[in-house]
Order: sequence, then C-alpha cells, then structure tokens
Amino acid sequence: MLEVSDVSKAYASRTERLPVLRSISLTVKRGELCAITGTSGSGKSTLMNLIGLLDRPDSGTIAIDGNLVDSLNGHDAAEMRNRLIGFVFQSFHLLHHLTAVDNTALPLLYRGVPKVARRRAAEAALALVGLEKRMDHLPEQLSGGQRQRVAIARALVGQPALILADEPTGNLDSNTSDEIMRLFLELNKTRETTLILVTHDPTVAARCPRRIIVRDGRIVDDNRGELRNAARSP
Repeated sequence: MLEVSDVSKAYASRTERLPVLRSISLTVKRGELCAITGTSGSGKSTLMNLIGLLDRPDSGTIAIDGNLVDSLNGHDAAEMRNRLIGFVFQSFHLLHHLTAVDNTALPLLYRGVPKVARRRAAEAALALVGLEKRMDHLPEQLSGGQRQRVAIARALVGQPALILADEPTGNLDSNTSDEIMRLFLELNKTRETTLILVTHDPTVAARCPRRIIVRDGRIVDDNRGELRNAARSP
C-alpha cells in the first residue's frame, strides 16, 4: 500500500540546510492502522506532508498503491492526492457555509462527479459515521465530535487507498476523542480501511495496532502491539 524508501528532507535556513528526515524507510500494508508519533520537531509532520503529496522529498522514493508519487509536478500531485488519499485534520477544515453532506461531497466535486451521484455517495459516507440525521446541518450546528465525523466521512467518500489523519483528536475533549478513536478502529476492522494517524498524544498512539516513533528525523521504534497492551495495563 505505502512504500517509503530511503527518504530524506531538509529545509534551508539563512546559513545552512537543516535536516528534518534522515533516510527513512517505511512500509504500510493494505488494511493497517498505525500511528506515527513523536515530539514536536521530530519530523513526523514533515513525513506526513511527504506521504500526503503536500511536499517532495530531497531524495528517496514514495509509492502509494503501486504509484510512484515523489516526483510528480504540482498538477499531477493534486490529481493523485484527490484520487488516492483522504485527509482528516485537527481543525476539521469544513466550509462553514456548506451543509454536512455538501462538505462531505467536496472531493467528488473536484473529480467532476455528477451532483446526484455526489449526494448519494456523501449520504452513504455520513451514514457510515453515524450522522445520517445531521446531513443538512451546517458546521456551526454540530458539536466538535460531529464535525470531525463529517471530516472523516469526507475522507472516506472517494474510497481512497489511504487515509491520513493529522492530530485528529487534538481539538476534542477526552470523551469525544475516545469516540473518534473507536470510530477509526471500527472502520479499520470492518472496512479494512488503511489509516495512518499522526499524533503527539501517546494515549492515542497506544490504541493503534502499530506505533511508529520518530525522533530527530529517524524511525527509532516500530511496534506492533506490545506497547499498546502495556499502556492498558495497571
């Protein structure tokens, strides 16, 4: 599903180039749910931007669903991003003047899908996240958790190969955060949705079947279960 091979990235300061990622390699299989975690400045957000085609690596390659994507130009990257990747953001990024169903349908609008088909797909996605009774509500009429569910529906509506969630519980209280994490786990289990969560919150990361820790631009641990189970122990 995802192949990151020997990827490095640096950013220029006034006097030098500062390395952010250092020869990172990572494979995520179809149907996996994993967290990429680390402290601020560790490189996890840069890694997400590269995987999400929001930036390019200085070296190395990235392939998503068999498609090499690291060297695409801006236009081709935008098209590939719309087709292959669904995004969920900390701040929801919903358009305030659009209803839940219209916000959900936006990725299909950009693909040129006809209006009736967009509406039908958006309604199905909202029903999947438990918002079938809130489809015609504006974002201001929804709670924070409901807004994030709309964002998740929007990420799902185009049936992408991969969903990237950037601090998806960062603006939510603990109870709502728990609801959103349960939804991610359910989607992963029942629909085998491939999900990568980028988070600084160890309790969120600990609930994921796989936890990848980034420190100083390198992957320092890649754990499938033991840390999660230990985190739940007394």
